[in-house]
Amino acid sequence: MDIFTAARWSPYAAGIGIGVLSWLTFLLSDKPLGCSTAFARSAGLIERLFRGRKAEERPYYQEVKPHIDWGWMLVCGILVGAVGSALLSGEFQWAWVPAMWASEAGTGSLARWLVALVGGFFIGFGARWAGGCTSGHGISGTLQLTVSSWIATICFFLGGIAAAMFIYHVILGRGA
Repeated sequence: MDIFTAARWSPYAAGIGIGVLSWLTFLLSDKPLGCSTAFARSAGLIERLFRGRKAEERPYYQEVKPHIDWGWMLVCGILVGAVGSALLSGEFQWAWVPAMWASEAGTGSLARWLVALVGGFFIGFGARWAGGCTSGHGISGTLQLTVSSWIATICFFLGGIAAAMFIYHVILGRGA
């Protein structure tokens, strides 16, 4: 089987790939692998379009400079890679409402988009509050045996389970 045209990769192969990427990131840039800072930088870049250099006067952007760096390019590479993988495997499709959501909650897109928007807000807020995202803490931080990253990663899993249970049982009214 050709790995580049497979619809699903082995989680073991993907994990090994992410581990090797993390090692290379430390080797080449001496920085941990992570994505959430790129989104914060993007917000600064967008704000700079409207406010000019005044945006950089904000205290937050003194610490997280709004510029394109390797992390920003990593996020672009993730998007390009995901689309490329979906196209090569023949699995690419446009869908306002994913099939799993449609089978559980119906085909209405408003609830799906509202849940995605609220979830995205909480993920972004939590990533900034925790000082990193699931890839920053869950991959790079745990790789370095950082206690705060292990605690954050455990909380990510617990929060994800709680959110999924809330959506499934309370919002969708499924289960007993």
